[in-house]
Amino acid sequence: MSGGVDSSVTAALLKQQGYDVTGVYMKNWSQDLPGMVCPWKQDYRDAKRVAVELDIPFKMYDFETEYRQKVVDYMIAEYKAGRTPNPDIMCNQEVKFKLFLEAALEDGADLIATGHYARTKDGQLLTAANEEKDQTYFLYRVTEDALKHSLMPIGDFATKVMVRAKAAELGLATAEKKDSQGICFVGKVGIKDFLLHELGEQPHGAIIDQHSTTLGEHDGALFYTIGQRHGLSVGGGLPFYVVGKDMGKNEVYVTTDLQDKNLWHRNLNLSSLHWINEAPETGKSYQVRTRYRASLVECKVSLNGDTATLELAEDIRAITPGQSAVLYDGNRVVGGGIVA
Repeated sequence: MSGGVDSSVTAALLKQQGYDVTGVYMKNWSQDLPGMVCPWKQDYRDAKRVAVELDIPFKMYDFETEYRQKVVDYMIAEYKAGRTPNPDIMCNQEVKFKLFLEAALEDGADLIATGHYARTKDGQLLTAANEEKDQTYFLYRVTEDALKHSLMPIGDFATKVMVRAKAAELGLATAEKKDSQGICFVGKVGIKDFLLHELGEQPHGAIIDQHSTTLGEHDGALFYTIGQRHGLSVGGGLPFYVVGKDMGKNEVYVTTDLQDKNLWHRNLNLSSLHWINEAPETGKSYQVRTRYRASLVECKVSLNGDTATLELAEDIRAITPGQSAVLYDGNRVVGGGIVA
């Protein structure tokens, strides 16, 4: 129970359905950052308050050390390498559906439940009834065995309004609590501010356009991501878009040409593959999502050992190394990999 409305309703529904429910708050991050107090204490209190309302046992699991190693350090290392990682995906893989699951089973539980907008069935991961809130993109690296031990009842709700209405009907303290924003573990602090806090000021370097003209100076290549338009502080007139960067030379490359070949891709190379149930079939059509809430695009998959190539039915803009591409077969998540 995170202290939010989704996990609160999850606990209430499971109790209504006759499950023997224990509420657990995961303490993953408690560090305050410049300009922001970490909200973990308030979230903990909110979760505990709902547990009291539901008359269920409540406890806290402290994964802060492991979280730092498995999620935060991974994220920082990826940015330093010039890639753009997704820490929410790593959190689900390493913490929620691994550390938490293992700890819960050792604690005597038969199953874990979360407030994710997704559905599970016989070890398969299925999309949520609420397409707008569907979170399967962040869950594609969860294992089949973990899914067999997981419940996600919120996935059956068609809208967030329905979830809040259910919380209000049950009189839960979190019924009107706002959704959390920002990085999964530090709340409202932006990623640039967080990286500056962790790594300090970065060496400045050249911003170079498609004509090899130096336009200005960036304040750290690791802060820029492919397709980025804002925050470049160069020139007037047509907007510039980031199309690449060289971490060795400490250069950021931009273009004003929206048709620049570096902005669009018809083929994707993936590494760090993870298939939930079985590997995709060569030649079969699947759908791929290359960022959260991006439109699904038809594709075919070629496997080559521990890498894969996706042949897309149409060009996709601003493919970003380090991000995930997630494959779907209808409403079933096949798995995916990291964009190379």
